[in-house]
Amino acid sequence: MENIVIKKVTPDEIGLLQKIGRQTFFETFSADNSDENMKKYLEEGFSLEKLTTELMDKKALFYFAWIGKQVIGYLKLNFGTSQTELKDDQAVEIERIYVLKEFHGKKVGQVLYEKAIQIAKQANATYVWLGVWEKNQRAINFYKKNGFVEFDKHIFKLGDDEQTDIMMKLQLEG
Repeated sequence: MENIVIKKVTPDEIGLLQKIGRQTFFETFSADNSDENMKKYLEEGFSLEKLTTELMDKKALFYFAWIGKQVIGYLKLNFGTSQTELKDDQAVEIERIYVLKEFHGKKVGQVLYEKAIQIAKQANATYVWLGVWEKNQRAINFYKKNGFVEFDKHIFKLGDDEQTDIMMKLQLEG
């Protein structure tokens, strides 16, 4: 496989971010959710306005995974008050790691994950945390393999469906 290149997303790539965000979210969750809830979430969660706000947030970072001229996945990290929950200055939240379905099993997620850990360590975080849907066994297994442990649960709203996310964390070595 060609080399995977990880690059920070720039404001002029907002259209690409919206496209990869919607596509990977749809591929990951559409089979287990209603068309109506998916449509509503894809429109609202990946609107250009919302993505622009997130991309301009100084306490959030987006990275693309590229192979050649194709974006094949992306990563979103949150720091401090931009975290979706804990808002702990000692932590970094991995809000999203998504990879196009055709590239699953090709280590793209692992490369994005390793970038996240590198950034967390550079930020002197003591731990990394995330939320993962309780029905997304593939992702749960991925994070467990990488040393994450469950520590809580929270509700994620997809349209009108309240879903349970397992919250997981990884303590970083000092």
